[in-house]
Order: sequence, then C-alpha cells, then structure tokens
Amino acid sequence: MSDPGPEDAGSCLVRDDPDGFLFTVTVGDISEGAARAIAAGCRRLMDSGREVLVLSDARRAGTILPSARKAMADGLRDVRFDAIAVFGASFPLRVVSTLAAKTVQILTGQSYPVEFFATEADARAWLLARRDALRAARRPLA
Repeated sequence: MSDPGPEDAGSCLVRDDPDGFLFTVTVGDISEGAARAIAAGCRRLMDSGREVLVLSDARRAGTILPSARKAMADGLRDVRFDAIAVFGASFPLRVVSTLAAKTVQILTGQSYPVEFFATEADARAWLLARRDALRAARRPLA
C-alpha cells in the first residue's frame, strides 16, 4: 500500500521554544514534509552550537508515514541529538516512534535519549534537567 497523498497527511508546526528547545506539534499523520521540517530544525540547532533538544506534542498526532520515516532517517543521518521528549503520544505512536528512533540510531551510530511523558510539564522538566546536565558537563572546572 502506498502512502496517502499530501492531502491525507496532517499538519506540523516546528518552532523554537523560549527554553532553547525545538518544539513540534503534529496533528494527524506525520508526512514526509513534516519530517523534513523537523530534520531541518534539528540541523539548525546543531549548526548553531546549541544543544539539540526536542519537545514534541503528540496529543493529536497520527502515525509516522513510511515516507516520513525514510525522510527522517536521511535528514537526521549526521545530526547529534541530546534528548527528545514526547508528550501525549498514543501507544501505537509510541511503538512506531521507538522503532523509528532505533532505525535512526542504527543508521547514524549515535545513541540519544527519547522519553515519553503524559504531560508537557513533565516532558519540559526532563528536558530542562538534561540541558542543565549537558551544560554543567561542558563547563570547565575551576
């Protein structure tokens, strides 16, 4: 079966969050275009020298279309991730997301933490703790 056309895919918002995260909101199925936008946002963060921390609102997300999984694998091949926090994902989306993350990890040879949370507040708190730990580890010893 082929992917649904663009008219069948959902919408995706990708923006910078005031806490320095890449914040994504997906409504409906994650399309190839959405995957490319997310990958471009992650690459922009990495190229800026900041931590690559992603906060993803999946409360209204559908599934990750096969073309999107391929676009993510291709687009994220050399992106360094520091942490990804997903909140509100359904069980099926958690399974598909975990498999997609493992595929990207196998292709890139990099390991990165992906955690799922029930609420945005919990996801945000975890990312802030990860960000602070990363910054503390980079700080030179006095």
